[in-house]
Amino acid sequence: MGSKSVVDMIEASSGAHFSGFHMDGSLGARSNGQPTTSASDGIYNQPFVIAASGKTTVCDMIIQQLHDQRVVLVNQDSFYFNLTEEELKRVHEYNFDHPDAFDNDQLLSAMEKLRQGKAVDIPKYDFKSYKSDVFPARRVNPSDVIILEGILIFHDPRIRELMNMKIFVDTDADVRLARRIRRDTGEKGRDIATVLDQYSKFVKPAFDDFILPTKKYADIIIPRGGDNHVAIDLIVQHIRTKLGQHDLCKIYPNLYVIQSTFQIRGMHTLIRDSQTTKHDFVFYADRLIRLVVEHGLGHLPFTEKQVITPTGSVYTGVDFCKRLCGVSVVRSGESMENALRACCKGIKIGKILIHREGDNGQNLIYEKLPKDIADRHVLLLDPILGTGNSAVQAISLLIRKGVPEANIIFLNLISAPQGVHVVCKKFPRIKIVTSEIETGLNEDFRVIPGMGEFGDRYFGTDDDDEPPVAATAAAKNGS
Repeated sequence: MGSKSVVDMIEASSGAHFSGFHMDGSLGARSNGQPTTSASDGIYNQPFVIAASGKTTVCDMIIQQLHDQRVVLVNQDSFYFNLTEEELKRVHEYNFDHPDAFDNDQLLSAMEKLRQGKAVDIPKYDFKSYKSDVFPARRVNPSDVIILEGILIFHDPRIRELMNMKIFVDTDADVRLARRIRRDTGEKGRDIATVLDQYSKFVKPAFDDFILPTKKYADIIIPRGGDNHVAIDLIVQHIRTKLGQHDLCKIYPNLYVIQSTFQIRGMHTLIRDSQTTKHDFVFYADRLIRLVVEHGLGHLPFTEKQVITPTGSVYTGVDFCKRLCGVSVVRSGESMENALRACCKGIKIGKILIHREGDNGQNLIYEKLPKDIADRHVLLLDPILGTGNSAVQAISLLIRKGVPEANIIFLNLISAPQGVHVVCKKFPRIKIVTSEIETGLNEDFRVIPGMGEFGDRYFGTDDDDEPPVAATAAAKNGS
């Protein structure tokens, strides 16, 4: 492939990232309003799910600011149990502010369907007959953002686990009482005496016993509710950021996908093309690897440092992390070593060899690591994250050697969703930095669309003339 065709391909490359979002942040096309799914792995575009405990006004303000996104509000009050005939006779003694008053199983079922991109029918609870079948159910379609609102929404751990963000609206007790009176008299047809009686009997004790203790589960606590415009603006900004990320980044905050550009897409187009020459493959793979390495280095800790510039001025900057090393998973991981050495002069690099065929990546054959690796931050190098089995084996070895999980940054060019799930679930404190998320794995457990056998294409070898890997690792391990 000539240089002219390479330039033409980079300039011409365009379209949506694999996340389903265009690079300008807008949503890609979806057929019939349904999320994109992959038959190979069952991954779909998951919505961003928010739980808000406290006040509907905050939810309404968030929805107003997200007017250009598909947002749906689901209220916990829609999932009250229907009262039995016996309970109806003593309705004024029924505690609607107790967690047992809600049908959480029905709520969970509805939320799971919405998260899977399916439309659901949400009941409309009638607070005069205390039944949910008086009015027609409300059809709720799949959305980009789902807000689940209710004062007891944090009580059930199953519901908490579904949430990407948990908001607790902290309001003064007098304000809560005033709003309760206004809501129950206006919307639920109750008189003030009944409202006050229920507040003293049920509402206040329930707040102290069931609601206030769940405040500790909140990711964000908003004082003053809807009057706190700064907090609401920050929440909306965070939601917009998450909507622009790959779906897996919404699930795993320790997964980082570098921002896609036409240059990055063009380089991916080249190294994925089966007709690309070895020379061009290596050249553009090295460029992508350098970007991933630089991005990974940005996640290392730093300390503030002041220096004197040639003009005699003081410049306040940062000092790089000194205790650092790389570890490559032989053989493909060795392709990333030059980029790491170019960024970090004199860095020590260890080796790990894992047999990947026949035993599904579980057999550790060879390792040679810096003796003081437990005292260092580690950049683990492997260009392709597939099933995640080899990565788990390599990370487990580093942890056994004394490396804290939080000190490991796993760098790769492409990642299959299955591998991301495996690694992030088992090691939630490591960081994964990649340049693109793939569609999935095929029946042979190869990454698709993928880029073939990375090591063979990079080093120009095949299975017939490849030198013994363990010997290669030992020969190349100079640090």
